[in-house]
Amino acid sequence: MENLSVPFDRRVWQECRTLRDAGWEVDVICPQGTKRDTEPEAVIDGVRIHRYPLRAATGGPAGYLKEYGTALWHTARLARKVGPVDVVHACNPPDLLFLPALMLKRRGAKFVFDQHDLVPELYLSRFGRGKDLLYRGVCALERTTYRAADVVLATNESYKDVAVRRGGRRPEDVFVVRSAPDTERFHPVEPEPELKRGKPHLLCYLGVMGPQDGVDYALRALAKLRDELGRTDWHAVFVGAGDTFDAMVGLSRKLGLAEQVEFTGRVPDADLVRYLSSADVCLSPDPCNPLNDVSTMNKVLEYMVMGRPIVSFDLKEARVSAGEAAVYAAGDDETAFAELIAQLLDDPEQRARMGKFGQERINGPLAWRNSQAALLAAYEAAVRGGAGAVAARNGRERGTSLER
Repeated sequence: MENLSVPFDRRVWQECRTLRDAGWEVDVICPQGTKRDTEPEAVIDGVRIHRYPLRAATGGPAGYLKEYGTALWHTARLARKVGPVDVVHACNPPDLLFLPALMLKRRGAKFVFDQHDLVPELYLSRFGRGKDLLYRGVCALERTTYRAADVVLATNESYKDVAVRRGGRRPEDVFVVRSAPDTERFHPVEPEPELKRGKPHLLCYLGVMGPQDGVDYALRALAKLRDELGRTDWHAVFVGAGDTFDAMVGLSRKLGLAEQVEFTGRVPDADLVRYLSSADVCLSPDPCNPLNDVSTMNKVLEYMVMGRPIVSFDLKEARVSAGEAAVYAAGDDETAFAELIAQLLDDPEQRARMGKFGQERINGPLAWRNSQAALLAAYEAAVRGGAGAVAARNGRERGTSLER
C-alpha cells in the first residue's frame, strides 16, 4: 500500500491479522509514518512490516508524479527483498500498484486488488475535470488494474458494481470486504466531561481532512449553529489531519470559531476513544460528489461502534451503513446540517436510540467477522483459479451438478 502506514491503517491491519490467523505468512510493504510507524522494519503480532520513506505530494500533478514514482521504486525494491510469494495484495490509491504486482505475478503469484477508493471519482471530486488527459489517464490505469487482478475486493456493493460494470469483472470474482472497527479493541469508555471545556455538549469530527472530506462544510454549519440558531452550548473537537488541515484551522479562525473549535491533529487510539465516548453528536460532513456518494466512510462506522448519533449529508452509502443511526441533511445544505445538530442536542432520548441502533448494526450485519469470511473466500478463489473454479471443484466434491 502507498497512502498510509501500517498498522495505522485499521482496515489493512485487520486484513493482515485475519490472514495470519488463517495460517498465512504476511509481509506488508508501506510508507513510514511521521509520528508513528516510523521504524523501517518491524514485526508486530507476527506480521512482518517493511516501510520506506515517502513525502506526500505538494505542488499539483508534478508532486504526485514524484510521490508515486518514489513509492513504486521502493515497493519494487522491497518486494524483491521479501522474495517469492503466493499472493500479492495491493491496496489503492494510486492505481499504479499493478506494476509491482505484475512483477510478482510473473514469478507465480496471484494478484488480489483491494480497491479502497474509486480513483477516477476521487480525481473528479478534487479537480472537477472529466475530459482532460489526466482524467483519461487515471481511468486507463483503473482498467489496467482490474484486468491484471485475479480477484477484486470491494468495500461495498456500489464499488462492486463499478468493478463489474466499468471494470468488466465477473460478479463472482468481486468480493465485498467491508471495513469495520475491531470491537474488541475499539469500544466506549467512561465519558470525560472536562473534554467539553465547560459546555453542556461535545461535538466531534473524526477523519482525514482533504479537499473532498467536507470539514469546511462542518465549520460553516457550526457558524450557522451559533449565529443563526443562537446555540453556544457546545464545544467541538476535530480529530485528524490531512492536506487541508492548516486551511481548516484558518477557516475556523475566520469564522470566529477559534474559542469553540479544537483541532487535535492525529491522536493515539486511546485519546480518540476518549473523545468519541464523551461526544453527544458526531459529524459526517462529506458533501455529495461522485466519490463520496458511493463510498463507505470509516468515521461513520467508528461513530456507530461507540454508540454516537450522527449528522450526515444525504449520501447513498451513508444510508446503507448508518441507517437510523444518522439523520441526513439533503443537498449539502449547511443550514439544514446545523438544524439537525440542534435537534439532536435537544433530544437525549433520540440520541440514545440512534446510538443503540448503530451499535447493533456494527455487531450484526456490519461486523468484521462477515468481512473476514469474504476475505478468506477471495484468497481461496485467487489461489485456486477463480471463484468459478472453486465452485466447480466444490460441486464435484459434493457429487452434485453445477449446471442451471
